[in-house]
Amino acid sequence: MEAAHAQRLGERLLHTGLVRVQDLAEFLQSTFEGDGDVEVRRAAALEDASPRDVSFVMRGRAMKSAVSSNAGCLIVPREFDNAGQRTVIRATNPRAAMARTIARLHPQLTPIPGVDPSAVISLGATIGPEVYIGPFVSIGVGARIGAGTSIGAGSVIGDSVVIGERCVIHPRVTIYDDVILGHRVILHAGAVIGADGFGYVFENGVYEKFPQIGRVEIGDRVEIGANACVDRAALGVTSIGEGTKIDNMVHIGHNCQIGRHVVVAAQTGFSGGVVVEDYAVVGGQVGVGDKARIESRAVVGSGSGILTSKIVRAGQTVWGTPARPLKEYLAQLAVLSRLAKKRKSSEEA
Repeated sequence: MEAAHAQRLGERLLHTGLVRVQDLAEFLQSTFEGDGDVEVRRAAALEDASPRDVSFVMRGRAMKSAVSSNAGCLIVPREFDNAGQRTVIRATNPRAAMARTIARLHPQLTPIPGVDPSAVISLGATIGPEVYIGPFVSIGVGARIGAGTSIGAGSVIGDSVVIGERCVIHPRVTIYDDVILGHRVILHAGAVIGADGFGYVFENGVYEKFPQIGRVEIGDRVEIGANACVDRAALGVTSIGEGTKIDNMVHIGHNCQIGRHVVVAAQTGFSGGVVVEDYAVVGGQVGVGDKARIESRAVVGSGSGILTSKIVRAGQTVWGTPARPLKEYLAQLAVLSRLAKKRKSSEEA
């Protein structure tokens, strides 16, 4: 398998050549200005780009920095002032266009399908076609692995786990029994899916474990970051909807219901029974109490705290601890600032 991987790497380097700006614009279904025959090799940050690089500009300070950038081509907003006659590609969403450009110029190395000799696959497991199973992977009884899925070194797949097609399971991921993953799910290194929820009963002066016999279900095209944890339900299902993106070191407690296309930044923790509806955005280091609800398209600012059973209304932006509407939060900060200035003035008098 090592020789096959080396060959695949060589093929990737061979096919990652120069691309003309006019061809890149056609690939992006966008228009270009300037020299369409300029060739670019790689994507780079605006300040680091060379004449063989492509970079992108969104707005603000970057628009001014674009003038001095050495990039051979810039992907810019429709309204970009090209008075300097740069070679540019105009896009409605330059960041999205840049993402597609990176995928075009820097194709990922996909592993050659096959099973490493050190992997342990239990009897009754079903392995689909074109699957890659890396070194020291363990796959439990009755597990089903969909076509084209890749499972990285040292990962543990429990009994009766279902993994859909074209999933990427990075090294040292642990998936407990009875977890269901949809198609094209990405789990980064160290993620733990389906561990017991934090459920205990206090009786006679001691904590007794409340058995966690539920499961976890994860929808299509979900991505979960490194060292994130998704706990199984005590009873029922902990679920994550289609297209949701979970950052590194996020904890999703038992019986949480995370909707579709939700974005959650790093180090956020959801207590048991939390509901997050579709298209909500949750910043980093947010703490969410039991059975709280974040409704559709709400935004929770970084570092906020949402109390138990609190409801963040649809489309609302909240901040602070306890979380409250952004306008109210900013007004309270202004009052505190004025009080601090008055106190300083009185002390100096």
